[in-house]
Amino acid sequence: MRIGHGYDIHRLAEGLPLRLGGVTIPHSKGCVAHSDGDVVVHALCDALLGAVAAGDIGLHFPDNAPEFKSIDSMVLLGKTMNLIKDYIISNIDITIELEVPKLRPYIDQMRAELSKALGVETSMVSVKATTTEGLGPIGRGEAVAATAVVLLN
Repeated sequence: MRIGHGYDIHRLAEGLPLRLGGVTIPHSKGCVAHSDGDVVVHALCDALLGAVAAGDIGLHFPDNAPEFKSIDSMVLLGKTMNLIKDYIISNIDITIELEVPKLRPYIDQMRAELSKALGVETSMVSVKATTTEGLGPIGRGEAVAATAVVLLN
C-alpha cells in the first residue's frame, strides 16, 4: 500500500471561471492560474504522484510551459494516471476549503467526474467541503484550497 497527500491553493479574482473537481461552479470569482486552476484536481494529482514518489504536479506540468496554458486540469489528471498506471486506487478523500458559494449541490457531480476520469467506482472517491469560518484569505473570499489523500495498492 502507498499513501499520498496533496494540497493546492489559488487566489480568486472577479470574472474568471471557478472550476472544482472537473465541474464549473457558478460564481463571480474564479482561480488565477496558468491552467484552469482546478485546486481539487491539482491536489489530487499531487497526492497520486506523491504516493508513488514521482515528484509533484509542478515537476510534470510546469506553470511556465506554454503547452499547459489554460489547460483543463482533467487532462493533467489523465496524464498523471498514465504515470501511476502500475498501481490500483483503493480510496481517495478530498476536502475543499471555500467560503462561498456553498458546494453541497455540486459534490455528487464532482465525485462522478473524478471517478470517471480515474476509472474507479464513485464509492471510492470522497469529496467534502468546508469553510474557514471567515478566517484568513479563504474566509475573506480571496482564495480556495483543497487537500487530497489517496491510498494505492
